[in-house]
Amino acid sequence: MRIAVIVNPELPVGLLANTSSAVAIGLAAKFPALAGEQLADIEGKAVDVSSKLPVPILQATAEQIQAILHKAMQAGGEVAIVPFPAFARAMHSFEDYRQAFPARNLSLETLDGLGLAGPEKWVKSLTGSLKLLR
Repeated sequence: MRIAVIVNPELPVGLLANTSSAVAIGLAAKFPALAGEQLADIEGKAVDVSSKLPVPILQATAEQIQAILHKAMQAGGEVAIVPFPAFARAMHSFEDYRQAFPARNLSLETLDGLGLAGPEKWVKSLTGSLKLLR
């Protein structure tokens, strides 16, 4: 299993952070085993783990993200594909987003980010040429 979060580096820092975290939550919702464990320190203080796998934050233009989404959507098997369309920022609740989404054509939307989780070979084939966000 491999994880990748892809964001548009032209976004302001706050939106980059928001996009990355929202996409990561979507990936974990699909695959709860990515985290979902507690560890305790020597004094017995328990905390929840953040992630069992590295989560690289990669950069790509909106056009590149759209192309990766198109290729990713052709996958079969146990994968997670979590897009973050720019129009979602105008929604004030998840219910608003849920109602608006079916009327949109995702292939025509600007994407601020995309999360992928699945077999290592599949994720690498889609993201191998992308650079880390710096």
